[in-house]
Parts: sequence; C-alpha cells; structure tokens
Amino acid sequence: MADLDGLKVSKDYHVDVPFANQTGFFLKGSNSLDWGMKSHLSRIFNPKSGNTVMFAFDHGYFMGSTAGLERLDLLLPQLAPYVDCFMGTRGALRTCVPPELVKSVALRVTSGSSMLQEDLSHEVVAVDIEDAVRMNADCMAVQTFIGAGGQLSSIDNLSRVINAGIRYSVPTMGVCAVGKDMARTDRFFKLATRIIAEMGVQIVKSYDCENFEEVAAACPVPIVVAGGKKLPEKEALELAYGVMQKGAHGVDMGRNIFQSAHPVAMAKAVSKIVHDGYTVKEAWELFQEESR
Repeated sequence: MADLDGLKVSKDYHVDVPFANQTGFFLKGSNSLDWGMKSHLSRIFNPKSGNTVMFAFDHGYFMGSTAGLERLDLLLPQLAPYVDCFMGTRGALRTCVPPELVKSVALRVTSGSSMLQEDLSHEVVAVDIEDAVRMNADCMAVQTFIGAGGQLSSIDNLSRVINAGIRYSVPTMGVCAVGKDMARTDRFFKLATRIIAEMGVQIVKSYDCENFEEVAAACPVPIVVAGGKKLPEKEALELAYGVMQKGAHGVDMGRNIFQSAHPVAMAKAVSKIVHDGYTVKEAWELFQEESR
C-alpha cells in the first residue's frame, strides 16, 4: 500500500497552459480513442466550440415526478434546438423524445434508492451495454460516489460500464456524486474527478467549487459542470460563465432550465455563453428579451 504520509501536496497545476496531448482531435484527452468513440464525442461536444450544453432530466429515476418535468413530451421538443445533449433514462428517452429530434444522448445507466431512503450511494448498473447500443447512446452516465459508504460498489459499477463501453466504442461519463457527509471543497473535487478520470472515463460531470480552475486543469478529460440546485436565472448564468472561463467544457443544466419560468429563453442564454462566449450581461439581456 502506498505511503500517504510521504505524498507531496502538488501545487503545479499550470492553469494557464493548454492541455498538451491534444493535437489529433479537438477534445481534451481523446487523441488515442478509436473512431467510434470520437464520433460519439463529436455529437456531444460541438467541434467548433469544443463545448456542450447538456440538459439533464433524469431526476425522475430517484425523485419521481419532479416540478418542471411533469410533461417531458411537451418540454423536450421545445428545448431541443438549444441544447446539444439530452441526459435521461431509457424509459424517459424512449417514451418522450421523438427520435427525429436527432440529439446526442447521455444515457443514465445506473439506478438505486429513491429519495425516501437516506442513502443514495448504493446504486446498481441497471442498463446493459446492448441496450445502450440499441438506443444509439453517445455516452453512458454512471453515478460515482467517492468518499461515501458505497464507494467500492460505485467504482465497481463504473469499471464494468467503462469496460463494456470500450468493447463497443461507447464513451462513459462518470457523474461525481457528493455523499451527504462530504464537503464540496476543491480538495474533494480534485480527488474525486481525478479518480474517476483515471478509471478510464471519457467525460466527468462535476460541480463548481473554489479553485475550480485547478480541478479542471488536473483532470485529463473534459469536465461538464452540473447546475445543481435551482438558482435565480442571473446567478445560474453567472455560474455557467464562471466555470467556462475556468476550464469547463460545458454545463449540464437541469433544474436551472426546467424550473425556470422561461425554460426556452434560459436554454438559449446558456447556449450563447457556452458556445459563443457571451458575457453574463449579454446572456442576461438575451434572456430578458426572450422572456417577454
């Protein structure tokens, strides 16, 4: 076992130095992937901007009917022109997403306890690789708990999905879950995102934190930042702008879009920040104009 007492706490993140191994493909950490993986990633991430706007609507798998997501069949077609990737369960995707929308898909493949249980960290792999391929999923999303009671089984889930994905050239996205006893510090996210990346995922979904630019620099694959709890719209735009400036390759907005009073306007404004470099002021003005 490694001697943890002798480890140096690194401070050499070189946050202003671009990722070095990125000469053959536009996306961070993807040079050595095969054609199929790169094709899927090119659907998730816009090759021109190198970024993505994901829309997460997988909350129902543990929360049931969620405010703002009561009628996915009505909401998703409205948002489709302004997001790059739908993140949902196979049940929601098959029933509520018309296949002619031609959106990339991040398929939630793990499942576990509902909100009625205190501990959500013991999930299982609920979708096999064959069904992910049948659904033409562009990546498989795995909830990954680091520092929680279910860490070992969570890493086992992640490893099995990664291995299956490599066999079929389907990327895996490790979703960094924060256990109820873990603090959302940069120290935690540096640990969790790096562990998840080193397991072999092609994408990490995580959260904003202090010194996020160091978290992003130390992670050798693109980080997509979750929007988290519902914020006032201008604050959500500030979040999106801030993480993009600090090295994120996109945002995965769920509640900050579907619980907005004007979800389409919000999706448009977020997209402009992520892909076109809008400032918070410009995005906020767009949101206000589209909300009228």
